[in-house]
Amino acid sequence: MAYSNAPADDLPRLALGTFRAPGGATFPGLLADGVVLDVSALGATTRDLLARWDDVRPRLDALAATAAEDESRHALDGLEVLAPVEPRQVVQAGANYRTHVIDLAVKHAEIRAGQTVEEVRAEVAAMMDRRATHGRPYIFTGLPSAVTGPYDDVVLPGYSDQHDWELELAAVIGAPAYRVSRGDALAHVAAYTIVNDLTTRDRVFVPEMKEIGTDWFRAKNAPGFLPTGPFLVPADLVGDPQDLRILLSLNGDVMQDESTKDMLFGVAAVVSEASQTARLLPGDLVLTGSPAGNGLHHGRLLRDGDVMVGTVTGLGVQRTRTVAEAQA
Repeated sequence: MAYSNAPADDLPRLALGTFRAPGGATFPGLLADGVVLDVSALGATTRDLLARWDDVRPRLDALAATAAEDESRHALDGLEVLAPVEPRQVVQAGANYRTHVIDLAVKHAEIRAGQTVEEVRAEVAAMMDRRATHGRPYIFTGLPSAVTGPYDDVVLPGYSDQHDWELELAAVIGAPAYRVSRGDALAHVAAYTIVNDLTTRDRVFVPEMKEIGTDWFRAKNAPGFLPTGPFLVPADLVGDPQDLRILLSLNGDVMQDESTKDMLFGVAAVVSEASQTARLLPGDLVLTGSPAGNGLHHGRLLRDGDVMVGTVTGLGVQRTRTVAEAQA
């Protein structure tokens, strides 16, 4: 979708993205001062740029300094904005926001005789505090084929009517990371972006054998179920990733509104934990979990024609419309 059809927002001062001019080829672009420069001379894709991040990052600053006068610049509103990167791997963290997990646990808890909901909340909160202190992030993987652009329509598969939203902060890997410590993990994060990690709730568990556990493959990997972007904002411009506001509205009504301070395990812990098993590569997305306020909590899941608008502090805005799958 062309950016002119996207929501107005406070653009990042400097960011990378993947763009396409009408009738033209796809190119990696530098967004600076509201205009876009084709930076394919530095690398054919944003993933190529991330692989050489230490060299590329200062060159982006130099290009941004003269972007407004560059005769080859593009107006952002004349470009199609695509998913900003094509990851080779998508790593996801679940059950990572304290309030969200407490809400879910209380919702499904059996209230004992003489016990109040407030007491149950206190018990679960204490459990979450112990997990944050002594536990480890819960990690699983998604498919890169689920990635779509930040303004693309999302088709809701007809096999369910229980599709849900999960807005998240995603770390974008620059330097490869394998078995890195929490103290070193953020040095491997080149940028941050926004993702909406859509979930089909009635596919989370295998109904005929719930003992197997969660089935995130079927629940999360339908085509287009990971709207990503609009931009990759360099980590040094984002500041503290544990002090960002995550906000999602549905048809103008706020559903999720939380700070990343509520994470049980911060970005560094999630990246480090993922790297203990997998070798994280440039361009990979590390999703850090979704805060409270999903559709399951509100009793309102996605329908045909819904419009989701998601923001994370300093990263821009994504806007996606849901479309029911055409019946054969």
